[in-house]
Amino acid sequence: MFETLKNAFKTKEIRVKIWFTLLLILVYRIGCYIPIPTLDISVVQGAFGSNIDFLGVLSSITGGSMQNATLFALGILPFINSFIIMQLLTLVIPALERMSKEGEEGRNKLTQITRIVAILLAVIQAIGIVIMWNNANAMRPLFAYEEASEGAPILTMALTIVILVAGSTMVMWLSERITEYGIGNGTSIIIFIGILATAGTSIATALKMVGEEWTYIWNIIGYILVVVAILAFIVFIDGAERRIPVQYAKQIKGNKMYGGQTTYIPIRVNGSGVMPIIFASSLLMFPQMIIQLFFSNSSAAAWYAKYMGTGTPVYYVLLALLILGFSYFYAQIQFNPEDVSKNIQQYGGFIPGTRAGKPTSDFLRKINNRITLFGAIFLMIISLIPTFVFLALSGRYSGYDLGLANSFSATGLLIVVSVALELNKQLESQIMMRHYKGFLK
Repeated sequence: MFETLKNAFKTKEIRVKIWFTLLLILVYRIGCYIPIPTLDISVVQGAFGSNIDFLGVLSSITGGSMQNATLFALGILPFINSFIIMQLLTLVIPALERMSKEGEEGRNKLTQITRIVAILLAVIQAIGIVIMWNNANAMRPLFAYEEASEGAPILTMALTIVILVAGSTMVMWLSERITEYGIGNGTSIIIFIGILATAGTSIATALKMVGEEWTYIWNIIGYILVVVAILAFIVFIDGAERRIPVQYAKQIKGNKMYGGQTTYIPIRVNGSGVMPIIFASSLLMFPQMIIQLFFSNSSAAAWYAKYMGTGTPVYYVLLALLILGFSYFYAQIQFNPEDVSKNIQQYGGFIPGTRAGKPTSDFLRKINNRITLFGAIFLMIISLIPTFVFLALSGRYSGYDLGLANSFSATGLLIVVSVALELNKQLESQIMMRHYKGFLK
């Protein structure tokens, strides 16, 4: 990784892209510290303190911006939800499926639709969040007649909604500029930076508490060791794959002979990456978000939070089942055994010991299903078991709280590793491409 960065800075074009990416990240982080003038930040932070499990997850993705009621409080969340919705709709709506296969023009149309849906979702989420903040008496009326009246400060709430939507749109624009002119995927990098920023703040807070009780240092050391072990495990599984050998027969075309070589089809153990966890978490958090934002004081909200909310046994069981289901769902999108079998047969290839055609596709499907099962089990382990370890090391079960459980979730670790490895691969490919260009010149 460090050698790749060193070589990247030696190439002018890549160096410019890296500095441009860092500049946009700096703009994003500055926006995460600009407070919304219509809100009392201390009251907002108090609301997070009383519901840290649910709202803490949202705040960690935005780098603490939502908890501090800043300009980028919504962050990239509306765009992520819009992207997931559009991916699912592309599979069930023929018009969108045809559009996705129309090349660059079709992809541009889908991207524009995704942006519009993201803005609509941002408006809906902003309305719900503003209503929640108003119910918590966090709104500070900006107009004299609103201060004198007993009703809700409608104009102040409307202004806050506009600010939140504008901030989310700005973050979406920054992510697209990073993707277009910088290094890596802009959306992933913004989530990556948000998680790291939240982790740094939480660890700094925990270190301050060591001054009050020095024995807490063992919790922090244990936490760091567990994080390193999980990171190593994630990296190991990320590179694991099943290689299916493919033999190509020799073919003579004109005066040249083609084929006669052996290659393989790589099927990754965790080919779907972090997407099943994101899908499952988003689906489980959606009803809780709606209840929390619009019906926070009702008996239904209390019942849901007690029996099905974040941290309950039912929540973890549903999360595991949804991860399993979405893993198979995403695997079917990424790997089509029939298409792979046709391509192998078309170029005169075959899998040793398996007949061409339907037997090959059945064989590939069986292998893919088994690999997907192991990948789903890995995701379930990563999303569930470390959570309880982090809670124990944070001191939640011992009557105190160092805040370490909220600095790095297991899902956050998986996202950080996935983004870092993907960024490293992109840098290596761009360095290699520049070397080839220099050779050809």
